[in-house]
Amino acid sequence: MAQWLSMTDRSIVSARRARALAALHLAVLLFGFAGLFGKWLPLPPVTIVFGRAAVASIALALLLPLGGERGEARGSFEWKLAASGSLLALHWVAFFEAVQTASVAVGLLGFASFPLFVLILEAALRQRRLRFVEWAIAALVTGGLLLVVPEFRWQNRTVQGLSWGILSGFTFAVLAIANRALATRHSASTIAFWQNACAAVCLLPLVAFTAVVPDARAILLLVVLGVVCTALAHTLFIRSLRALSAHTASVVAALEPVYGIALALLLLGETPPPRTLAGAVLIIGAALYVTERSRRAICSPG
Repeated sequence: MAQWLSMTDRSIVSARRARALAALHLAVLLFGFAGLFGKWLPLPPVTIVFGRAAVASIALALLLPLGGERGEARGSFEWKLAASGSLLALHWVAFFEAVQTASVAVGLLGFASFPLFVLILEAALRQRRLRFVEWAIAALVTGGLLLVVPEFRWQNRTVQGLSWGILSGFTFAVLAIANRALATRHSASTIAFWQNACAAVCLLPLVAFTAVVPDARAILLLVVLGVVCTALAHTLFIRSLRALSAHTASVVAALEPVYGIALALLLLGETPPPRTLAGAVLIIGAALYVTERSRRAICSPG
């Protein structure tokens, strides 16, 4: 009887993990899907990000309490949340600039350079030199980015787009490090809500200055971007962590460029050239290696 109950418990746990893994992959797919809106929306990146952040903050305030985290999404506020919200705004604006200037693939691969910046920033903060393995990772990411570049001329739109994408990756790396500190005092729900709300507030003056009024189609797309690709994706990501390890989540999250490039191929007809695909292999491979190396460092004794 006890053995039967044990097998039943394992089956329940296994089913929970399977559902959580499916939710995690869906969340990452939605994050990658967001890049396509940069092509679908005939709006400046500042307006796109303002709409995304404003809609997402409202949706998060409504969605997250429904999942048993009542009050978390509107929890305590501190100035560092506002600062990180402005950083989130810059990250998204740079990302959509990259997508509109070049392509979804270029924007996503530029963003995918963020593990390199995390390594460099953490080494600088801890005042230590990069190890050989870390230099190898940096070389992989740099090589991948160089493969994406067709020619070394600023007039080339791929070069411009990749530069915006790299800025997006750098700002995301700074945001990730800042969120680690914030996570010791706030839930992920609280951080997401306040960062989106503050990002919208930061961009409001710029949106008013551009004086671009979205039409009905653009407003509908902004709602989908904010609710589905931001608030819902974030909620699914958080829920999946209840049954999965942070390592598993990081590995799946590294697949965001893969999902995004595949969706751009299917829905936009964007076919990345062979050089871009080769660069993608190096950059994503480096991201996966960093993730696995971090897991081993955490799990190793001492």
